Amino acid sequence: MNSRHSKVTDWGLSQASIRKQDIILDVGCGGGRTLSKLAAIATQGKVYGIDHSKESVAIAMRTNKQWIANARVDVQQASVSRLPFSDSTFDVATAVETHFWWSALPTDLREVLRVLKPGGRLIVIAEVYKGSETLTAKAVEIYAEKTGMALLSVEEHRELFTGAGYSDVQVITVPGKGWICCIGMSPLA
Repeated sequence: MNSRHSKVTDWGLSQASIRKQDIILDVGCGGGRTLSKLAAIATQGKVYGIDHSKESVAIAMRTNKQWIANARVDVQQASVSRLPFSDSTFDVATAVETHFWWSALPTDLREVLRVLKPGGRLIVIAEVYKGSETLTAKAVEIYAEKTGMALLSVEEHRELFTGAGYSDVQVITVPGKGWICCIGMSPLA
């Protein structure tokens, strides 16, 4: 997964300005490659990764061994439904190829909103969305319901973010590739 999602991750992260001092949460960090990318961007910040899988956490820790040793990355086993962080902790939260597996998508987006600082941003990146004309998207649409995957259209993503309380919602796509990047901001007041 680390290498397969690298290009869509780079594209999605380029859609949002991440500052060098940002404190970042990567939800569903998997093998940890996105953690490394984020630590290289936020050179004066810190990156936290969570994943529900014990195995993924172990891989992410190995992948980011040097960043962890330098106290720039922290990886924990946790669920997006119950984030182990205080309110208003993060400047940015990311979720790459994970949100469609969250068990309670609207509630989980509100949980991420809880840990974002006012003005903080959630960046959701995926290489498939409902209604995309790619072969991959069409195949995924056939099996999404059977697998429990919440495959959403562009408008459903926008409504999800807005309904969860995010402001300034942007949904950017690359239709020929089926890529989607959703960015929502935590309200300032």
